[in-house]
Amino acid sequence: MEATKNNAIRYYPPKEDYIAFDNEEDYADKGRSWGLFGKAPKKQFWYKNATTQTQVTIKGYQEFNNLSILVVEFEDGNVTCIHPSFLKEMQSGNFGKEIIVEDGEGSASGEAAVTEAEPTKSAKSSVEKPPKAVKTPKKQVEKLDLPLEKVKFSAKVKEFTTKPNPFSDNDDEVVLLEEVAVLGETPLTIGDAWCGYSNTLKGFALEVGDLVEFEGKVVDKKFNKEILYKVNNPSKLTKK
Repeated sequence: MEATKNNAIRYYPPKEDYIAFDNEEDYADKGRSWGLFGKAPKKQFWYKNATTQTQVTIKGYQEFNNLSILVVEFEDGNVTCIHPSFLKEMQSGNFGKEIIVEDGEGSASGEAAVTEAEPTKSAKSSVEKPPKAVKTPKKQVEKLDLPLEKVKFSAKVKEFTTKPNPFSDNDDEVVLLEEVAVLGETPLTIGDAWCGYSNTLKGFALEVGDLVEFEGKVVDKKFNKEILYKVNNPSKLTKK
């Protein structure tokens, strides 16, 4: 991801297409899961560094190795990527005032790069360390070739549970699914999956053992070591 710079702000625009929100409810659910606001959705956020601050709006997000990265838009139309927790920190009144880091051009910058310095010869110990034990490589789980667009699924309700939310005092409610399969011209067996237990799903009064069909998008985002996939924004749900 190549950075561009305008005045005191560095932009890190997404290289690939990002995921836009389906609707206002989807935006609200995602924002709460990232800890960016409480019950009432927030539309504008402060983007700060050591020398400037401006307002941004969240346009969408990307998923990388089970990590959500936000795509935010500035008032001038520029976009950049940022981690949800970093954007949350920027809403603090003290953000950017504690430490001012000088960048390579001599101007103050709020974005500090973390590097590991190579120790000098004088600092290195003359005592050789014992060789590290060779670890046996873990068996790699073969990843599924997931469809990129929304598709139709069939599944069975396995369990209702919660998932810790590091950005909130309350755990997120989730639904665990089993026998999840993609229907249509290109069928695919997913197996176990999970999804957020949104107000929309609660309206269907689901019970353990219910057979359901719905539309949604499956992504590579694990719930635990056994459940590796998540269904985003299930809609048009019907009980069988």
